[in-house]
Amino acid sequence: MNDINLKIEVKEALDWEPSLDARAINVSVKDGIVMLTGSVPSYPEKHVSEKAAGLVRGVKAVACELAVALPAFNSRSDQEIAHAAADAIAWNTLLANAKIQVFVDKGRITLEGAVNWNYQRQSADRSVRYLAGVRDVNNHIVVRPIAEQVAVKSQIQAALIRNARLDGDRITVEVRGDRVILSGNVQSWIQRDEAERAAWASPGVGDVDNELVVSLVPAPQARYTGRRTKEGNYDHVQEHSVSS
Repeated sequence: MNDINLKIEVKEALDWEPSLDARAINVSVKDGIVMLTGSVPSYPEKHVSEKAAGLVRGVKAVACELAVALPAFNSRSDQEIAHAAADAIAWNTLLANAKIQVFVDKGRITLEGAVNWNYQRQSADRSVRYLAGVRDVNNHIVVRPIAEQVAVKSQIQAALIRNARLDGDRITVEVRGDRVILSGNVQSWIQRDEAERAAWASPGVGDVDNELVVSLVPAPQARYTGRRTKEGNYDHVQEHSVSS
């Protein structure tokens, strides 16, 4: 798919998303890389925009430069946001005993601290993402695995291979201490994220370096067989993939 058609597909995907007001979003595409500029009325919609664009077939990567233009009724003071964010993290059962600090400056939340798992780091982000008045979230929480846990290369490879969304045989795993390096090829931007998520799920992982490259696979094309009708059509259509 060329960049012009891909731009059209991305715009349609954004317009189709019910949780997103995409009227002020501008889309540009170059070599399969999507750039989103303009504004959205809430911080969660910024994330939704990025994900919706990444789900479009043919997208290699998404650069999201959207600004959050909060409507007046969603505005809150930094003090109000800080209290709400601290309470949201304190009430999150996935973050029990986690020592996380919250800082707020002009609606931009910064999270600092340490957790044992990446899912906890992500959960802290989600806890504050949907609060009224939030314009951005900077997640500086670090993952420090439990000392007894060790990242094992074979276990990570097995997790990638059994994942139905991935072709694990095309992904190379390298482990250096608590750091995992992924390299190779995947078929979509979403698969690239899924491989990283699978690697983070391994015990003992403190960092994931995702070097996977998106290599697009041609979409299935129609093969026409059977008899041709009077209108010039065929009475049977069969899809098949065209190898590159």
